[in-house]
Amino acid sequence: MDAYKTLREEAWEANLEIPRRNLAIYTWGNASAFDRERGVFAIKPSGVAYDELTPESMVVVDMDGAVADGSLRPSSDMETHRVLYRDFPCAGGVTHTHSPYAVAWAQARRPVPVFGTTHADHGAEAIPCTAVMDADAVRNNYEMETGLLIVRTFREQNKDPSLMPMILAAGHGPFAWGKSASDSVYHAAALEEICKMATLTLNVNPRAEPLPEHLIKKHWERKHGANAYYGQKKG
Repeated sequence: MDAYKTLREEAWEANLEIPRRNLAIYTWGNASAFDRERGVFAIKPSGVAYDELTPESMVVVDMDGAVADGSLRPSSDMETHRVLYRDFPCAGGVTHTHSPYAVAWAQARRPVPVFGTTHADHGAEAIPCTAVMDADAVRNNYEMETGLLIVRTFREQNKDPSLMPMILAAGHGPFAWGKSASDSVYHAAALEEICKMATLTLNVNPRAEPLPEHLIKKHWERKHGANAYYGQKKG
């Protein structure tokens, strides 16, 4: 019996959603699912194409970065996922993609302003972009340092990762997280659409300004506030 069957399946399904949503091609990108109680996460194996993945090919890693189960090497971004799980208690899943519009903003080294209500529905503030990693950090442990840079950016900017579940790593690309692996892919897809809309907005009007605060607050609170009314009542 596979003790990690459910966790592997969750990670596998999340990884399949990446190409379905046109968030990455070939072997680019990865998703993982975290079992916080057991202190392990299942992640895509390194360099394996999405159409070749199976639940059994997912690699289970512990919080020391050691392979707990699986015959393949975990994603090269495994250390980034590990840092985010360690430092972001809200994260039950992490997704990294190379979706073009989000990557474009990361390469431009720009945070994404709240230009409209679609963005405000998913975050009531600009999507942050990290600084460019310095040479010493790259030489140390690039993937781990990527995670540390993301965490440091949130701390320095006093942002809550449970309220802003996405970021751009400067010169690299987007990372997103959520309460589950599927939730993290959803946030990665939302991030790509928001970046696309922001790009088109600036193409139409290079002097476009962020949405007024009262509209940002309204759209955020109608979905996430104490008196949220978007969607259907549970039960």
